[in-house]
Amino acid sequence: MTQIGVLGLGLIGQALTRRLVAAGYDVIGYDPSPQAVEAFEDIGGKGMTSDEVWQAPTILTAVFDTAQLRQVIASAPDGTGAVVISTSTCDPDEMPDLARLAKTKQIDLIEAPLSGTSKDLAHGNAVFLLGGEASVCAAQSGLFSALGRSQHYLGGIGQGNRAKLAVNLVLGLNRAALAEGLVFAKGLGLDPAAFLPLLQVTAASSAVMSGKGPLMVGRDFRPLGRIAQSAKDFALIREAGAKAGQALPFAQTYLQMMQDCLDHDEGDLDNSAILLAIERAQSSDPHT
Repeated sequence: MTQIGVLGLGLIGQALTRRLVAAGYDVIGYDPSPQAVEAFEDIGGKGMTSDEVWQAPTILTAVFDTAQLRQVIASAPDGTGAVVISTSTCDPDEMPDLARLAKTKQIDLIEAPLSGTSKDLAHGNAVFLLGGEASVCAAQSGLFSALGRSQHYLGGIGQGNRAKLAVNLVLGLNRAALAEGLVFAKGLGLDPAAFLPLLQVTAASSAVMSGKGPLMVGRDFRPLGRIAQSAKDFALIREAGAKAGQALPFAQTYLQMMQDCLDHDEGDLDNSAILLAIERAQSSDPHT
């Protein structure tokens, strides 16, 4: 069996592991959390030290942000010779520098941020947005086919994450619009559970409704994609917009709503919990 390493064994790391084990890979992994390692071993992975994971020819990283990815690459032994595939949403402007750092360790870095929740990934429905050297990315085509439903090469390092930020902007605002629509419908006296299926057959329908709608209606906010993660991604989106000279007013409002969730200790809830911030929002209309 081909051996694959996984660094970072949270929701995404475990979902990656499920796909890899099902495809017949020998999966070894490391995480500083003993609970995460235990969950990883329960689904067929083998817990190892980080040094042992660096012996694998291909390593998937599933860390929180760009800073953690930098720490991971910096911690690699010299002369590693591995291909490292970053599945996290990171700052695209920092990726070329990380690729250069990786080269000093004889590592080829691929960015492959994924579009989809951990549940989508576990079911093989994630989409991977690739950036890096074309030949290195192409050599991993079989692995990406085992992990998700499609892979898209966007160009040099940084381009995958630029595409991911633009995708996440549209996705997050769709999620916020759905939450606000459900809150609005309830305020008008409509039953959200009955309104959601009606909404799905109208011109307003979107894929977000099938994934997040039932969670919002059922108020089931167990994490598939956390508020804290979405807030981190939208902070990157805001920064990228500022660098491009482009105002993003809807993104700014969504960031404010997510900050409200963070202020209420809801960062570890699923990002469908943006509904809670909208429910807490009070009208500023003096006539209401």
